[in-house]
Amino acid sequence: MRPSSHMLPPTPTRRREQGRHDAVWPRRLPRDLAVPSTTLWFNLEVSARRFPDKAACVFFGQPLSFAELHRQAEALAGWLQARGVGRGDRVLLFMQNCPQFVVAFYAVQRADAVVVPVNPMNKADEFGHYIVDPEARVAITSADLAGIVAEADARLPAPQRLHHLLVARLADAMPEVLDPAETPAAPVLEWLRAEPRLPERTEGGAEVTRWAGALACGHRPAPPQAGPDDLALLPYTSGTTGLPKGCMHTHRTLMANVVGGGPWGHAGAESVGLAVVPMFHITGMMYGVLGSVYLGSTQVVLPRWDRELVGRLIARHQVTHWTCIPTMIIDLFGSPNYASFDLRSLRNLSGGGAAMPQAVAERLQREFGITFAEGYGLTETAAPSHANPPERAKLQCLGIPIYGVDSRVVDPQTLAELPPGESGEIVTHGPMVFRGYWRHPEASAKAFVEIDGKPFFRTGDLGRVDEEGYFFITDRLKRMINASGFKVWPSEVELLLFKCPLVQEACVIAARDEYRGETVKAVIVPRAEVRASATAAQVIDWAREHMAAYKVPRVVEFVDSLPKSGAGKVLWRVLQEREGRGGGGGSP
Repeated sequence: MRPSSHMLPPTPTRRREQGRHDAVWPRRLPRDLAVPSTTLWFNLEVSARRFPDKAACVFFGQPLSFAELHRQAEALAGWLQARGVGRGDRVLLFMQNCPQFVVAFYAVQRADAVVVPVNPMNKADEFGHYIVDPEARVAITSADLAGIVAEADARLPAPQRLHHLLVARLADAMPEVLDPAETPAAPVLEWLRAEPRLPERTEGGAEVTRWAGALACGHRPAPPQAGPDDLALLPYTSGTTGLPKGCMHTHRTLMANVVGGGPWGHAGAESVGLAVVPMFHITGMMYGVLGSVYLGSTQVVLPRWDRELVGRLIARHQVTHWTCIPTMIIDLFGSPNYASFDLRSLRNLSGGGAAMPQAVAERLQREFGITFAEGYGLTETAAPSHANPPERAKLQCLGIPIYGVDSRVVDPQTLAELPPGESGEIVTHGPMVFRGYWRHPEASAKAFVEIDGKPFFRTGDLGRVDEEGYFFITDRLKRMINASGFKVWPSEVELLLFKCPLVQEACVIAARDEYRGETVKAVIVPRAEVRASATAAQVIDWAREHMAAYKVPRVVEFVDSLPKSGAGKVLWRVLQEREGRGGGGGSP
């Protein structure tokens, strides 16, 4: 486990790292942050006092004020504590973007507990792990996802099951009559208005409570007890082997980027953001849930991507800041109505997760006068560890290390720092780096190396740095597929595919995709009894029922056998290299 380190000492190495960026570092910004020794809950208390009537969120035209957000979070925290949730307990949060997500997040913080955000694309086969691994006993979800939680919970042994399930109806945060300019497509509207259809208890025995009922209970929470170094967030990320692991973030590690994001991106209480990147994801959470509440700014919240609606909402609400993934911009340009979109209010457009194509970035600048400033970070670094200064951004570039970050490119074997231009592994030390993997001490130890007496997180990404200190990514050491910014870990998909009645063996690799950048390809040895009849479509259809949509293989190739080492280990690199040479087959 790495030691706490929220301020970097002025060592000779540190001064050298700072000096490298003197020419490009914005003069308006400090090099290091004085990170407050307070909690995320305190941020909401402050903004609710400062801006009680100001909209924290706007959901299809319906505002939720900071005062009301604070009131609901307090009431929900009282309900959680009345059901036994205490300091350090883990609470699952399984929702699409909505005001209830923000309320639930701060309610868990007010109860001195830990938020475990779960991707709402997960199916029941995947969800059970998020109940068992963090030992969660309470889950907060929405009507459309409650059945998945109940199904996953019922499959578990009784001692591991949930005790309570809180279910929200998304439409309760919307106005009864929608303005046409704020109205989503009909199927989305129907989904938003879905009613909870669960009994008082699930099949697994969990007590089911409706959101409105929990708020109406009238329970008041005990005085806050959590401190800045208490665990606040446990987002899960997968590694090269096994099931997803929880990344331990404290209030302090999160606060570093919460405090720094506003000044870096010219944001303040007057800013209006567009929260369409999923809030369960560390980027969506940092900018749509945490940073905006700290600043007292407003977030226009969308539960699902809808390019036509986004085009209207930016102008309607005068959105000034939008953190997104490049595929959203590409899709926005693909609209037949894009020329009519009024994007003049946008002052800062940033994001990451995948490289922004240069042609798209140039078009954005040429047609709308907007510079896309890419950033870089991981779940382990609470989103950004690097970012492009908005006033001096480079295209297809990770940017420079942000406040207090010492990041280097090193030889993966010797850990010696490499000169500009040479490719090596990116390692990072900074105040936002996580505290390790939940109950995985060996994985935590392997994730860090000591250089110059400091712990550096091994990102597993290969990159290079130019003469001005800007970082560029070149490849990945870790076995990971990046599909439109969604991280897909092949080992996790393989474990699920082995449950398919058609599959004897499976190896998952990345395939090139013009839109997504990369997509998921499954190389499969079918079971003997179906070898003559199995089709790619059957495997893909099965996968759609049992795993999140972004993990579903888009390409399936059947083979007689997989390449293996003398010890019987599947040589996935052989298949990946063959795919890179264009030698792969398969059906989409």
